[in-house]
Amino acid sequence: MSTLSASESLELIQLISGVNRRLEQAVEARLKPAGIPIEQYRVLASLSRQDGRAMGELAAEIFVDSPTLTKIIDRMVANADVFRAPDPRDRRKVLIFLSEKGRTAIAALRTLVEAPEVDLVGPLGRGDADQLRALLESLLPH
Repeated sequence: MSTLSASESLELIQLISGVNRRLEQAVEARLKPAGIPIEQYRVLASLSRQDGRAMGELAAEIFVDSPTLTKIIDRMVANADVFRAPDPRDRRKVLIFLSEKGRTAIAALRTLVEAPEVDLVGPLGRGDADQLRALLESLLPH
């Protein structure tokens, strides 16, 4: 297997960035009328998949650093979308949970956000989507 040249690597990075930016713009446009920043949507979506997440785990999943996530969570706690509670296995750790208000919000927001996501990746087909998923996952640290 041959490695990519620097220019080929940069071109690939630009394509990935372009696709990401296009998706973010479409999702942000859908979320704007609801007054929900995309980062808050990502927190809600992540917690709806697995509630009771540690801050570090959540930060890694939504691709923000810990200080940024702390500010996001502070706003969401003040808005009653999420709440903090001690980890029952380690009382020194804090976990983040969806509130009932947050559950209601993510259910409504999902319908807004699904269309641009499906429009972007839907045409790939199962085989191409599986291959792309595997390739992208291989680029992310586990």
